[in-house]
Amino acid sequence: MLTNMPELSLGDDAAAVNALRSAVMRLSRRLKHQRVDESLSPTEMSVLGTLARCGHATPGELARKEHVQPPSMTRIVAMLEAKGLVRLEPHPDDRRQKVVTQTEQAEAMLEESRRKRNAWLAELTSGLDEDEWAALRTAAPVLEKLAQL
Repeated sequence: MLTNMPELSLGDDAAAVNALRSAVMRLSRRLKHQRVDESLSPTEMSVLGTLARCGHATPGELARKEHVQPPSMTRIVAMLEAKGLVRLEPHPDDRRQKVVTQTEQAEAMLEESRRKRNAWLAELTSGLDEDEWAALRTAAPVLEKLAQL
C-alpha cells in the first residue's frame, strides 16, 4: 500500500476508486481470455510479457517482478523452456545464476496475442462516441502510470 495515499472521503472519491477497481478487473479478465495459445497459463503469459518489456532476467528477478516465490518461478521457467519459449543462458557475472531470455517463437506468439487483444478491444470500443474516446485517450497515460507504481 502506498504510504502517501490520501484518506478517501466516503463520498465521490471512494465511489470512483471502487468503480475504477471493478471496471479494471472485469476488463482485465475479459482481455485475458483473448489468448492465442490456450496451453499457457496467465502467469506464463505474464512472465513472457515481462521478458518482452525487460529483455532478459534471472529467475529471481522474474519472481520479484511477478510477485511469486522463487521456487514457483523456477517451475514456470522450466515449463516455458520445455515449450521452446525461453532459453537459459549463463549469467555474465555470476556462474551460479542463469539468465532467462525469450525465444523468437515467444516473440511471435506475443505479437499475435497483442494483435488479437487489440482487435478485440478495438471492436469493443467501436461503439464509443468522441467524448468517450477523448476520456480514454486522457485516461490511458494515467492508467499506465498506476500500473507502473
